Amino acid sequence: MSESSVLPKRPKRSFLPEQFTISTWDQLKPYFETLLDRPLSSVQTLQQWLRDRSELESVISEDLGWRYIRMTCYTDNEEYSKSYQDFIENIQPAISPYSDLLNKKLIRSEFLNELKEEAGFKILIRNLKKDIELFREENIPLFTEISTETQKYAQISGAMTVDVNGKELTLQQAGVILQSTDRSKREEVYHKIAARRLKDRETLDELFTRLIDLRHKVALNAGLPNFRDYMFKAYGRFDYTPQDCFKFHEAIAEEVVPILNELNQDRKARLKVSALRPWDKAVDPESREPLKAFENGKDLTEKSIECFRRLDPFLGQCLSIMREMGHLDLESRKGKAPGGYNYPLAEIGVPFIFMNATSTMRDMTTIMHEGGHAVHNFLTKDLPLSEFKSPPMEVAELASMSMELISMDEWGIFFTKEEDLKRAKREQLEDIIETLPWVATIDQFQHWLYEHPDHTPAERTTHWNQVFHRFADTVTDWSGLELNRDYQWQKQLHLYEVPFYYIEYGMAQLGAIALWRNYKRNKSKGLQGYTNALKLGNLATIPEIYQAADIRFDFSKTYIHELMNFVREELGKI
Repeated sequence: MSESSVLPKRPKRSFLPEQFTISTWDQLKPYFETLLDRPLSSVQTLQQWLRDRSELESVISEDLGWRYIRMTCYTDNEEYSKSYQDFIENIQPAISPYSDLLNKKLIRSEFLNELKEEAGFKILIRNLKKDIELFREENIPLFTEISTETQKYAQISGAMTVDVNGKELTLQQAGVILQSTDRSKREEVYHKIAARRLKDRETLDELFTRLIDLRHKVALNAGLPNFRDYMFKAYGRFDYTPQDCFKFHEAIAEEVVPILNELNQDRKARLKVSALRPWDKAVDPESREPLKAFENGKDLTEKSIECFRRLDPFLGQCLSIMREMGHLDLESRKGKAPGGYNYPLAEIGVPFIFMNATSTMRDMTTIMHEGGHAVHNFLTKDLPLSEFKSPPMEVAELASMSMELISMDEWGIFFTKEEDLKRAKREQLEDIIETLPWVATIDQFQHWLYEHPDHTPAERTTHWNQVFHRFADTVTDWSGLELNRDYQWQKQLHLYEVPFYYIEYGMAQLGAIALWRNYKRNKSKGLQGYTNALKLGNLATIPEIYQAADIRFDFSKTYIHELMNFVREELGKI
């Protein structure tokens, strides 16, 4: 893709009418029935059938995508919420049984074996079989109810604001003040944020209990003992098991938590405080003013495009196209859902980035992260089937977390002073040390939640604290703040919206460190390994994709020790 490339247009349709848009299930139904009734009399007719089904799925996926994007950008817009809800309640449930029938039709085709040797088809067939095994008609209304309930989390969180000096701020905006060098101001804002979260703790607790109950029913209906086992199968986790996750937890506790303790002991000493409190964790330990990476959303966009362009012109062009197409919504505002995401838009192939930027360095790394996801979408958008464009999450997060690290060489665009640039790089590497234990915390907590679906809220709190203490540093003083700590898990939207999507961050973080190490040794070769892996989309297994990047899919204690030593060395060089 050259600098002068025109904006992408969606591919010409061959199965659906060019102007077709989705408003009701009755509009869609004939296309599913056509695919269901069409004879598969040769390899050629099977291949055309697959292309037509892929086109239909891409149109549906993109329609849902825009409904979700609009709803999260404007949670207070009733029309957008209704549009999304209409899809969840009236369209998606009707699609599910037809998708199952189409899967079975494909698996029964005598010509499918002739495609097995083509790239991606072994993975596609493997995924189809597990989808058929998991499908239960009685789970359709349960999934509809689950989607309705999870939508409430975004609405509750999006409405959270606090008053600071007469200004109404979102929690993301208020969180920036936790970097203030004025300790009393940090403490004041910390308490305001915590109090606002606690105000909805019972509502969020009740919502979560309902979700656990619904998800457990889904698992039982599918013949599985718990929702954890259901999701491992649903996510297609063929390359590792829950037991491997437990080994990962153990390795993080033994290899990373001691480094986290060292960092916090050093922070406490440099801040010269008698007790390190939660509101002391984001401020610069030298009591310097917080790093400011950009002025506003426009400045963040321009600098991010230039950062990517310096890495490789193609990477910069990806973000530039998204800007020109209006596929970036970056700044925090009231009524906007929390968090950030890159939403793939399956038909046109140009994704949408959503985030809640204020002006912090963390916001800058967020767009590096989501930009890595976006690059992944661009690299796979021309693969022939929609199924091939949806990589495993362990690979998707490799794309984003690697970009956070390999982009560091170009961060001078955001930080023109050498001292600030060094601070930014140090903060990024220290963040890795903080991220891995938090990933282990959330993941281990989820295993227990769904292995014990009948637990009470009180038992949930007790177990949360047990897990939290296993992976948290022992330096931070939580005395008097126990209630805040009890409900810290409620701020993690993954628990509500995408259960069991979290261990991937840990696995991908390890892969990203290894890929960055390759990049440090040879930039051209490292970047080529990055793109080689991402181009594979969902055409290969996770270990094969990692191998294409010249790294290992490995989360053993030995490997984590090796990678953490590398991070320590790089911290020492700054």
